[in-house]
Amino acid sequence: MKLGNIKKYFLILFFFTKITYVFAADEIKSVPLINLEDLSPTFEEEKDILEKDEEQISSTTNLENKIDEKKKLDSDKVYVNITALDKITAKTSEIRMAVGEKRFFGPLEIKALKCQLSNNTDNVDAVAYIQVKDLSTKDNNQVFLFNGWSFASSPTLKSIDHPVYDLWITSCENI
Repeated sequence: MKLGNIKKYFLILFFFTKITYVFAADEIKSVPLINLEDLSPTFEEEKDILEKDEEQISSTTNLENKIDEKKKLDSDKVYVNITALDKITAKTSEIRMAVGEKRFFGPLEIKALKCQLSNNTDNVDAVAYIQVKDLSTKDNNQVFLFNGWSFASSPTLKSIDHPVYDLWITSCENI
């Protein structure tokens, strides 16, 4: 008789589990479909921002052309050659600027204060004193993103710490 009671309990338990499955099916609701063409990828910027970046790049190339023309006229100035990298687009730009001149690369303001060759006996190395400001941040406590000497042979010795842009000097001219 005890075996019969156990069968009844299993039968009742089995019956209640089937009812909960039926109620669970009633609770499933459909969601509206999403048109995937309307979604923009999260890693891409808006078209307007990209167009502004392209305009800045074209304006920097125009400035570089003007500087090449001025190079013939100003042979007594010392120039610093800097390579700038945008880590998001993986595009590099060559920046040639006179000592004391300010140039812009994205939101960065770059100013070279001095450029000279090192006095190392093993090899000659270009060394430049650079100040870099990040104009996109509104932090009043931080004056410069980078303020110091940078070496062409080892740019990672004291690197410019920015999450999007990287700068390093390549050479000095008219020293």
